[in-house]
Formats: sequence, C-alpha cells, structure tokens
Amino acid sequence: MGWTACIILFLYMSVCGGRRLPDPEPAMHGGVQSPQYPKPYPPNLQQQWDLSVPEGYRMTLTFTHLDIEASAGCFYDSLTLFYDTKILGKFCGHENSAEGHHPGNQPILSPGNRLSLVFQSDDNNPERHQNVGFSAQYQAIDIDECSEPDPEDGSGPLCSQICLNTLGSYICSCHHGYELRSDQRSCMLSCGGGIYDEPEGHLFSPGYPEPPPHGVSCQYFISVELGFTVTLNFTDNFHIESVDTDQGQICPHHWLQVTIPDREPWKMCGRTSPGLIVTSSNKVKLDYHTDGEGLSRGWSLDYSTYRVKCPLPGSVDNGRVTPSLTEYLYRDYISVRCNQGYKLMRDGQEVEAFSTMCQSDGQWHLPLPECHILDCGEPEPLLNGGVTLLSGSRNQYLSVVQYHCNEPFYSLLGGMNVVFTCQADRKWRSNSDIVVSPACIAVCGQPTKLIPGYQRIIGGSEAPDDTIPWQVLLSVNGGRGGGVVIADRWIMTAAHNLMSNGMLVSNSSVRMYMGLTQVNSLLGSPVLATSIHIHPDYNNPNFEDYNHDIALIKLQDAVTFTSSVMPICLPAEDAIYTSGVMGMVSGFGITENAANIRTLTNKLKFVQIPIVEQSTCMNSITLEQMHRERVPSLTGNMFCAGVPEGGKDSCQGDSGSPYILSNAGRFWAAGIVSWGVECGKQGTYGVYTRVANYINWINKTMQEN
Repeated sequence: MGWTACIILFLYMSVCGGRRLPDPEPAMHGGVQSPQYPKPYPPNLQQQWDLSVPEGYRMTLTFTHLDIEASAGCFYDSLTLFYDTKILGKFCGHENSAEGHHPGNQPILSPGNRLSLVFQSDDNNPERHQNVGFSAQYQAIDIDECSEPDPEDGSGPLCSQICLNTLGSYICSCHHGYELRSDQRSCMLSCGGGIYDEPEGHLFSPGYPEPPPHGVSCQYFISVELGFTVTLNFTDNFHIESVDTDQGQICPHHWLQVTIPDREPWKMCGRTSPGLIVTSSNKVKLDYHTDGEGLSRGWSLDYSTYRVKCPLPGSVDNGRVTPSLTEYLYRDYISVRCNQGYKLMRDGQEVEAFSTMCQSDGQWHLPLPECHILDCGEPEPLLNGGVTLLSGSRNQYLSVVQYHCNEPFYSLLGGMNVVFTCQADRKWRSNSDIVVSPACIAVCGQPTKLIPGYQRIIGGSEAPDDTIPWQVLLSVNGGRGGGVVIADRWIMTAAHNLMSNGMLVSNSSVRMYMGLTQVNSLLGSPVLATSIHIHPDYNNPNFEDYNHDIALIKLQDAVTFTSSVMPICLPAEDAIYTSGVMGMVSGFGITENAANIRTLTNKLKFVQIPIVEQSTCMNSITLEQMHRERVPSLTGNMFCAGVPEGGKDSCQGDSGSPYILSNAGRFWAAGIVSWGVECGKQGTYGVYTRVANYINWINKTMQEN
C-alpha cells in the first residue's frame, strides 16, 4: 500500500471511525413564515417546508396570518399543505376576500407526525406591495392509539385485551390470569405464583366469568402485614364443577382449595358461593385446579383486612384502664392509673407509669399491673412522746395518727392536739397549717408529789422522794454544792461553785447527781459536764464580791424527765419579789441535829423562809461589816430570805441550790443560794442571786451553746 492510500485510509478512519451522533429529536412545536414576512413576498417564488414532530404524535398547524393574492382556485399565488402525497388544503386570499380560499383560525390536523408546505407566486402581482404572505404555528398533539379503529390490513387490534394510552405511544396489558406474549400485544393464559400484599384486593379465576380455554392450575398467595387478618368475600356468581354423591358434594376434578396456616386445608366446588370467610390469619393460599374436561365458569372474590382483636383487658381494683373501648385491636394501647392514694405495682416492683399494646398475635404484650394502697411509713418518732393510731391500718393512705407527749413531764408545744394524716404524696400532713413538726417541751415546776409542810434546813425536814425533782447535788473536786435543773441539758448554779483560786474549774472535775434524795444512792450515777458558762461580769477572786454569782453547766447527754427529775421554771424578766412572801430553799448542805451539832447531811432537806425587805437585809449586812472584816456587799442583783430570829437558813454545801416561789401551781426559781454571814444566825439572812435579772443571759447562753 502506497503512502497516498495510507493517508486516505487514515483520513477515512479519523473522520468516519468516530461514534456518530444520533439525529436530533424533532421539536414538539415551532413556527413557519413566508419569505420576507411581514413584508410583501417576492414574485416568481416556489418554496417548500417539511415539518415534523416526534413519533406517536400528530401535528396541528394554526395560521396567525395569511394574506396571499386571491384568485379563483388559487390559480396564481397559493400555499398548499401535503401529508406525504395527500393534499390537505390549498389556500390564498385574505380573511375577508371574495375570491380565494382562506383557512380561517381553525387548526389543520395532519394524519401523522409530519406536514409539508409549498408556497408559490407568479410574476404578475398587482398588489405585491400589499400581500405579505403567511405566518403559522405548529405543535405536536398526542395520538390516542387505543381509540383508533383496528388496522384495515386485518392484523387485529393493537392490544388483544387491554390498551393503555401513553404520551406519544401506548402499552398493552392483560386481564388477571393472563400475561403478555413476546409480541407485547397479545395475551396468553397464566395464573401462577401471584402474591397479594395490599390491604385489600380483587381476585378471580382465569377468564372469569367465562371458562378458561383449557385446564388450569393456579396459585394465589395473600400475605399481609402481621397484626392483620384476611377476610374473603366471594361474589354470588360462583361455579366450579362438582359431583353429587350419597355422602354429599365432592370435588374430584375441579376445585378451589383454601389453605390457612395451622389449619387443615379445605376444597370448595359447586354452584353455591361460600360468601364471607373470616380466616383469622394474615396469610391465605388459594389453589384453583381444573382439568381439560368439564366446565367451570370460575369464581371472583374481594379480600379485605382487619386488625387483630385482643381480649378485653379487664379491670384493676382501685385503678382504671383507659381508654375504655368495646373492642381493642392490633396496635391499640391502654394505660392503667391508680386511684388517689394507690401506687402501680408490677412483678412486685413499683412503677411510675404503665401501658401495654395489643400485639399482632392478639395478646397484650404486658399483663395488667395491680394498684396497692400507699404507705407513708412510720411517722417520725417524737422525742419524749409517742404516736397513737386513730384510724386506718399499717400507716396506709388516709391513716390518722395523733402525737402525744409523756405526761405529766412533757407537753406538746402550743398545747394543741397534733393529728397527722397519711396523704397521697406519702407524707404525714398535719391537721394544722401551724404545726410542721410536733415537739414535746418539758413541764417545769410541777412535781408529781407536793411537800405537806416546810421545816428548816438547819435542823429542817428531809424531802420526800419526787417532791423537789429539780434539785442537783454538785461535786467539784470533792467539794459539795447545789444546782437546779432548768432544761434537759442545762444546770443552773452559783458561779463561785465553779471557781478555784480565781480560775474556772475543768469540765472533768465536775460531777452532778440528780433524781434521788439520798446522797449515798446518788453517787453511783454522776452526770458529766460538756461546758461551763460563768456570767461574764462575775469577778470574786477573794470571796468578797458575789455580784453576778450565777453560772450554767451544759450536760454531755440530755436528761429524760421523770417524777424524780424535772426542771424548775425560770422567772419572767419582770418577776416581782414581794417581801414577806414565803419561799423554799433546799439542798444537801450542812444541817444541825438536836444537839446543835452541824454536819453535812446525806439527805435532801428543805426549809420555808420568807423574802426579806431589801433595806432590812442591807442594814443587817452593814451592821456585820462594822464588826467583821471582808463582809461582801448587797447589790440589786441579790435579795435576802430568812427570819430575824435565825435558825432557818441555807448553809455551806447549799450554794447554787434554788430558792423557789410558787405561782398558779407552778414553782419557779427566784434565787440561787449565794452567800451569808453565818448560817442561821439571829439578825442575819441568807443572800441569793436574783435570777430574774439574768433571764436574757440564760436564754442567750443556752441558744448559742
């Protein structure tokens, strides 16, 4: 091969060997105009336009303007429309001309998807300065092939059964039980393997209501979502060949068999419709069989689906099930709420909320819970008191309890009966908005036994048990003193009892005994101090200044009050100390026997002595100061008690013990045994710290400590 041939071959391959682009698809619409439009068209003209739209469409042409020289039969100038060789029209003139043939405004429809326009003019046009030619628009119009008459060539209809028009074309389809052949036009019998999963549908045998052309063996599967059941509703027109026997109707050759899971299949035939069949299943198989002989026109049915039904849930004691319906279906929910005062319990555990759903198997996914009555638990215990159940049981909802204090030693704060009810929030609530939590306060100054008469301590009488329950025997480094119970953790005494060489004694050196009248019995059960509080203004290093002779001792452990241990009442700030009023002083101090011998007593003693006029006491002390050295002075924080003839007085060992007065059946601590010139001496008196002057300090000290 020469170079020239190679070059030619190379060029050919380069140009022709590439991939050829497809022809462009014809447009769906467009326009066409005569030459020079809208100016007059030229003479001696002949021009052709070949228009087309896509296959499967027809073409319409609409003139927006046509003005061609008019002549009889459009002999001189004309526009001719062709479909292939068929003339669709020849036009000239204008809309109002007497001669010619004008198309008007009506569209011209081509039989197919193409159209040719031929325009011609002669050389003689007296109005060539006036005739402008034509302007037209074309567009594609869909062809409804399915409504077209059958072809004249005898080839039969486009589709043998069902024709469906589409844009630009059509498709063929077949009735149930048939399928398209390869020619995509004709149908052949076929009825196997169809699955119907829609909620409802329509089934019928092949060719129904006519018999199929030959024997068939068809299967239909209805399979819908779990939780739904299928119901078959056969039409009245039911005909499957059967044979009558002595035992009844049998189906030996033709039958429709219904198969439902977990049930024996059954065959149907004859001329009587089965009517409505509730399968209670979401799956059904239908087998239709005929042989090549006999005659069965077949059957038709509509199937529908219904949600599975669950049993009625029942009721819950002391609760309610919502919503309350006549029936419950698949995916329905119910919830349970307990009545007020009850709680939800499931499997022995409390739950905040409960709901259950109807499942696809027709069962509730959870069993109903129970409603148990609420329990508020044990009421808060009351210190020095107790709780009594008034109504209800086991601290359950609406149970009512009443608090009480251990009388006569304690009483409820406020003096009211405190009743609590178990409420729905599982809390005990008071019947009074005022009472948040009950409290027992100690009863003061009311011994369970009263002393029938008073004697002197110096040679006075022994106190019977439980008559002076506030009395304290104080032991400080082995020395003896007295004190008085004022609260469950506080003892009041004289400050000088707790000082040694001008220094405060240690907590461990202090022992306190209370509750009995025999010293020997008391010493086995001491009460210990956790802190000691001397009045800040007390200053008496040389035992010459007993002003502010008062102190408080805080106990390590609280005391429970009984008939033998009870607090004394404190005076009001404005308490009045009236001269001549009889009070009582008690203690374990020095006593005098019948032989006038003074010894420390082993028993609690008491004496009744009156309050002395302050000026009288002052004069007696002044007189003593004139004859003695180092006699302390009387201040407004002190008062005196005693008798001028002597013989009735407190003495050493009684310091810190109480001097008490009574008011409205209650005893209160008017004074604390502080000092004196000489025990029971004629013309002298015992001196006591005036407790009323220190109420603010006492309360403040107890609150802050």
